[in-house]
Amino acid sequence: MNAKLQSRGDKATRAGFGEALLEIGSDEKVVALCADLTESVGMKKFAERYPDRFFNVGIAEANMTSIAAGLCTTGKIPFIGTFANFATGRSFDQVRQSVAYSEKNVKICASHAGLTLGEDGATHQILEDIGLMRSLPNMTVVVPADFSETKRAVKAIYKHHGATYLRFGRPAVPDFTTDEIPFEIGKAIELNAGSDVTVIACGVMVWRALQAAYKLEEEGISVRVLNMHTIKPLDVQAILKAAKETGAIVTAEEHQINTGLGDAVANVCARSFPVPIEMVAVMDKFGESGTANQLLEKYGLTSEAIMQKVKTVLKRKEMTA
Repeated sequence: MNAKLQSRGDKATRAGFGEALLEIGSDEKVVALCADLTESVGMKKFAERYPDRFFNVGIAEANMTSIAAGLCTTGKIPFIGTFANFATGRSFDQVRQSVAYSEKNVKICASHAGLTLGEDGATHQILEDIGLMRSLPNMTVVVPADFSETKRAVKAIYKHHGATYLRFGRPAVPDFTTDEIPFEIGKAIELNAGSDVTVIACGVMVWRALQAAYKLEEEGISVRVLNMHTIKPLDVQAILKAAKETGAIVTAEEHQINTGLGDAVANVCARSFPVPIEMVAVMDKFGESGTANQLLEKYGLTSEAIMQKVKTVLKRKEMTA
């Protein structure tokens, strides 16, 4: 049986972003831009330590994106921070034209993503951002699972040359990943070994996938859990290895069922090694106001939902055996 990963307490992923940004700020090429949400997205410490390299552009996210692209031409490494809804939905044209198409080394750091933004409701709870960003050529998309992994992700995208979308959240969540396995863009991390089925998850759903796996092991079901922290470039090798070795996959994400992680995994399997796949995601609906946990429960983004999908996909696997 696998050793169970334990939470070291709850911490917000946006705090992990802020701490890592402060650390890489020792490089004078790093600049930070924010759209009037400095404290909310975790940029306050950087702003205080490096005021000459911090720019609050006000509520002008599209302009912020274009300014960041311009700064790249002077050799700077710009990190821009705002809510995910504004970083992608409001600024998509600038992201597409000035950053992705122009191949600029801009790091789009998007906080308050998904349902767990909570009480701000549907207008701010973007559930389409992963799909928007992974659709763009030249764009890397990273969705870390907890505070510690967010810190490692920030340091990784700092070293990576190219347009990058980093998605993280508002609430405090279990901090359980460790530094023992280096964070590598495009390389999934196996957190739990298993042979009957694979659960592939990203973001806040990774912890829930682990809890589901631990409970299912008590029922005699062996569950492999992959932390797919990079949605683009996707770790195709890890997906196909899981498909061939376990014969069934469940994906879990805090995103619309269309265009996100589930679609990306299904695309890989459909083209190379088809297996039964089930998905835990938001089922083509907008969010609403409520606490993060209330909304995750209402929209079926829970460890119990993952367990149900595992049992469903195993029945399908038996039918095709």
